[in-house]
Amino acid sequence: MKDNLKKNGGYSAADIEVLEGLEPVRKRPGMYIGGTDEAAMHHLVSEILDNAMDEAVAGFASRIEISLDTDNRVLISDNGRGIPVDKHPKFPDKSALEVIFTTLHSGGKFSGKVYNTSGGLHGVGSSVVNALSSEMTVQVARDGTLYEQKYSRGHVQSKLKKVGTTKNKGTSISFVPDLEIFGEGAEFSPKTIYKLARSKAYLYKGVEIAWHCAPVLLKDTDGVPEDDIIKFPNGILDYLYSLLEGKTSLTPKPFYGAVEFPDGLGRCEFAIGWTEEETAGFLSSYCNTIPTPEGGTHVQGLRGALSKALKSYGDLINNKKTGILTPDDIFGSATALLSIFLRDPQFQGQTKEKLTSANATRLIENAVKSNFEHWLTGDPASSKYLLDYLINVAEERKRGKEMQEMSRKSATRKLRLPGKLADCAKKTSEGTEIFLVEGDSAGGSAKQARNRELQAILPLRGKVLNVANATSDKIRANQEISDLIQALGCGTGKDFNIDKLRYERVIIMTDADVDGAHIASLLITLFYQEMRGLIEAGALYLALPPLYRLSAGGESVYARDDAHKDELMKTVFKGRKKVEISRFKGLGEMPAAQLKETTMDMKKRGLLRVVLPEAERSGDAFKKAEGGTAQLIDRLMGKNPEARFAFIQENARFAQDIDI
Repeated sequence: MKDNLKKNGGYSAADIEVLEGLEPVRKRPGMYIGGTDEAAMHHLVSEILDNAMDEAVAGFASRIEISLDTDNRVLISDNGRGIPVDKHPKFPDKSALEVIFTTLHSGGKFSGKVYNTSGGLHGVGSSVVNALSSEMTVQVARDGTLYEQKYSRGHVQSKLKKVGTTKNKGTSISFVPDLEIFGEGAEFSPKTIYKLARSKAYLYKGVEIAWHCAPVLLKDTDGVPEDDIIKFPNGILDYLYSLLEGKTSLTPKPFYGAVEFPDGLGRCEFAIGWTEEETAGFLSSYCNTIPTPEGGTHVQGLRGALSKALKSYGDLINNKKTGILTPDDIFGSATALLSIFLRDPQFQGQTKEKLTSANATRLIENAVKSNFEHWLTGDPASSKYLLDYLINVAEERKRGKEMQEMSRKSATRKLRLPGKLADCAKKTSEGTEIFLVEGDSAGGSAKQARNRELQAILPLRGKVLNVANATSDKIRANQEISDLIQALGCGTGKDFNIDKLRYERVIIMTDADVDGAHIASLLITLFYQEMRGLIEAGALYLALPPLYRLSAGGESVYARDDAHKDELMKTVFKGRKKVEISRFKGLGEMPAAQLKETTMDMKKRGLLRVVLPEAERSGDAFKKAEGGTAQLIDRLMGKNPEARFAFIQENARFAQDIDI
């Protein structure tokens, strides 16, 4: 036996580890929520909110409440049916409620009997949130009785008990994310959760979402109210009009429709507008109110439907040039929204970023194609103008194709570039720049505002990983950092080579608020630690988007902050009584024309170059003084919160002198 064990390296049955209950979730949270960064932590909110939305979409709830409190606690409640609290047939010693929150792959969404369509499909959402929360309280109002049960880190903390009587019905869930999983100091962003709530309300026009946030959390968060009732009677059409605001449309009205699928398979809603602004296109897709940023089969159906309908319309009016149109030509100047409700959809992964249901392509193509053909024939003059515009785009693409294949575009196709990157056209790095933009929405505006020849856009999803307190394995596994490294092409650490940098300038462009400053700080930390040579070469910059727009008497100017605004009021608008002051909520809500004029136009905009202290820039002096900046970054961004607190205490008196 000893010889056998020695032969097999001591590997026996005793080495086989069995994880029970929800331990697999705590052991490998990335498998269930995509990671352990702040973006993944916000996914917990999505999981619970999706369950409430499923009740609304099924017709059992009309109101959802979301509140964010000071202890990093989120409360989400609905007035739906309430989770069942009776004993479960397979687990007679447990209520159905307890089974749902403590057992993976449990729920009422597998058979299709309880929910015709739903966002929660795998039966893991509620239990995963429980597993990754330090505290969770669930209250259920059913049949005149209010029930309550508490959980922590996947385990039951109290028995299900009756805590009162009530005339209400529904489910209320509050939880606090476990900082053992997400890291000390991780906090929910009111801006992110409020934006999530608005997107859900857009996607289902029958729901009302009541929002509340503790006032102290809004101190440095622009554009997020303390209380709000979120409801959009026209659904995604309201969303489209908000995205098209300030742009010149190619048609008087956007293309909009809502269609029921045959045989009760679901339904879809779509809204598309075309504009004259140069753009790389903007398309947001959803399935059962779940965002699908990587698209999928429903997006394939939409692209195919519009392409076939336009070619069919071209044949009808005897325009033979429509044959050269591709879906990219059609969507290149389009702002498109697609929401599909599908029975038993299939996604790629638990985070559901891509729809893979095979039947979605056919269902969407059939539903949209006939509607688009009808829309085109209903206004021949506008349709001809749109078609001619798109054909011009296609002809320009065709003329430049051979040149592009021989230039930089051909070379970059050999590289593994991130899908979100909207690259520039120039074949060399001279004069080119890449904007690292906060969020997909702002990325869409930046793509419309850019100079395609010289400016590339890479949207980043929320706050990137803080590399100063992360392990090397965690850094390598982070998708946002991986995408950034691939786009720049110059490598990291010992493999860094400034000569391989694909752009002359790297520009960080975030919102002009505290959240934006935090994201910029995280990115600068990343570059300092992993690509310090880029800073030494003077290639890293900060964009300077404005915070205000001041208008009076047909004259408009922009202010970068409050001090600049006050200065302009005393100089440019001195003596004027009626001055309209608009505060930008974020880059994503700034019209592309204004973003270009204020922040991206190379002839008008201003940039801040990120530099090292003089003694640290090169040579032996750098090695001697390296501890200065390195120690400061470790103190402010590292793992020791006491060091940060001490720095704040030491330097708080200087805050009033800070001027960006």
